[in-house]
Amino acid sequence: MFGRRKKKGAAEDAAGEAEQVVDSVDTEADETDEAEGGRERVRLEPEPRPDGPWDSSEVRDPAEGRVDLGGLFVPGVDGMELRVEVAGDAIVAATVVLRDSAIQLQAFAAPKREGIWGEVREEIGSGITQQGGIIDEVEGPLGWELRAQVPVQLPDGTSGFHVVRFVGVDGPRWFLRGVISGQGAVQPQAAGLLEQIFRDTVVVRGEGPMAPRDPIVLKLPNDAQMVPETVQQEDAGSRFSGGMGQLQRGPEITEVR
Repeated sequence: MFGRRKKKGAAEDAAGEAEQVVDSVDTEADETDEAEGGRERVRLEPEPRPDGPWDSSEVRDPAEGRVDLGGLFVPGVDGMELRVEVAGDAIVAATVVLRDSAIQLQAFAAPKREGIWGEVREEIGSGITQQGGIIDEVEGPLGWELRAQVPVQLPDGTSGFHVVRFVGVDGPRWFLRGVISGQGAVQPQAAGLLEQIFRDTVVVRGEGPMAPRDPIVLKLPNDAQMVPETVQQEDAGSRFSGGMGQLQRGPEITEVR
């Protein structure tokens, strides 16, 4: 199932840049949350998911055509690369790199009868605008999403913007967030395959008690061919990311055939 590693290209660069953007936004959203801690919350039931993402109870065989990461079963697509990110000793996110685009997938625990994506969108949007970025909340193929231009420092030291899409879906006692970068963010019409990967992902929440917004921990597949990475990211201590602390790129699962 796993073949040789591809040479690094624009998609991996975009995925790495997106991780830095997400870390920055998460930290800013945490500060916004603390400042507005007394605000009344609006509690909404999760929307129906007729096209996915799926709960493990809704799929006969989650492993069929998918990579088993424990808390997530990620669809395998010809030519994709899969990278995992860690917080401390735990794997908490996975990034699918496909040609010149990428999507980061991360699942969190959620209240039993309450969706949190609307609240999370507000937190992300507040964090980006406080940094001087631009957001546009639109109803896209995956439901309501944020299309954002996030201010960043470019490698040459000048200021610029990274374009990313934040998508999310509430499930039964879980929430799945996706961050699309590369051409799939710049030209959303080019992100069809990444969107399908998001839709066809299966979330395994488990029956154990978890605090809302705690990350659902992942694992490496048994037959993965891995390339170790040691690129450490900024502090991502956000409430909606479960207070994960520092994210660090972990082993990279190479090209899926």
